[in-house]
Amino acid sequence: MNFNIKKVFSIVMMIVYIFSFVACSPLQTEEYNDSDITQINESEESLKDLENHLNKASGTSNLSNAEIDEKGYYTSKAEVALFIHTYNKLPRNYITKKDAGSMGWEASEGNLWEVTDKMSIGGDRFGNREGKLPKKSGREYFECDINYEGGFRGPERLVYSNDGLIYYTKDHYDSFELLYKEE
Repeated sequence: MNFNIKKVFSIVMMIVYIFSFVACSPLQTEEYNDSDITQINESEESLKDLENHLNKASGTSNLSNAEIDEKGYYTSKAEVALFIHTYNKLPRNYITKKDAGSMGWEASEGNLWEVTDKMSIGGDRFGNREGKLPKKSGREYFECDINYEGGFRGPERLVYSNDGLIYYTKDHYDSFELLYKEE
């Protein structure tokens, strides 16, 4: 899938590159009105939106530790993983299942955003019962939802350890991708 995203992005960028030569001919003396300029601005915004969408879909980001605010709200794979790596805790928009339940959350109703201030589930212990993640004496794993946008919880999670490991699972624990390893 990552290959397809890169391929689409490359094709879009080639088209933009080709059109930049055609549209910038020195012999061109046409006048542009406000609607033409608006159309150009909308096209540029569409390209930025496409790039952001492709980055989000591939989980890539140009974030650095300095760009992750400790008081910020984050839900994407890249942002939450960097936040955990930087601050050794979840962003403030995460709440445990127990705390959400005490506020009236019912998983079977998909009502988390209705009973909280648009929070996501996270911070609960992950048992690693299937043994798919590395075991080490004293290591504990925790989990949090990723890309949650209200309603019922999706399959995406980060699973992170108390000693610096951070994994991403897009398929509710069937497979794991290592994002950060212990230092």
